[in-house]
Amino acid sequence: MTLRTICLHGPESTGKSTIAPRLADHFHSTCIAEFGRTYCEAFGTDLTMADLIMIATAHDAKTRAAVTAGSFPVILDTDPLMSAVWADMMFGRRDRWFDAWGNTADLYLLFDIDLPWQPDGTRMFGTLAERQRFFDLSRAELERRGVRWELVSGQGERRWLNALEAIRRADPARVGA
Repeated sequence: MTLRTICLHGPESTGKSTIAPRLADHFHSTCIAEFGRTYCEAFGTDLTMADLIMIATAHDAKTRAAVTAGSFPVILDTDPLMSAVWADMMFGRRDRWFDAWGNTADLYLLFDIDLPWQPDGTRMFGTLAERQRFFDLSRAELERRGVRWELVSGQGERRWLNALEAIRRADPARVGA
């Protein structure tokens, strides 16, 4: 299977935004940055369900445009499945829009919570219990959707190599993975 899209998925402060552009550089492809971070930096973190839907639809539009451009694999620093998990974390529920959305990635890399949490002004869930709940909800969403996913853990360069190995397992024909 040739991967057209690879989405980095999981709780805050797990290295997704560090590894996403590095993967795009490695594969000479495109990285779609986490739109939720941009949104929160501009408008704050007091989000509503409508904000989460807007973040998800904007991210999906950017993804669709990148896929149409054809530079594969498009690397996604999260997607609407992650916004759905944010809704679960923040409100204990989600809008029906999230379950109706179906433009899932070809592969999800679920980033483990084995890195220390780093506050940055937009992150909200830093306690061990919150991080574990966020991780569990993230994994449950992938399983519920039945998408292909791999766990990525490890410190420093090992995390990067583990991400590449997960991609290699999913797409053994990919040269340079």
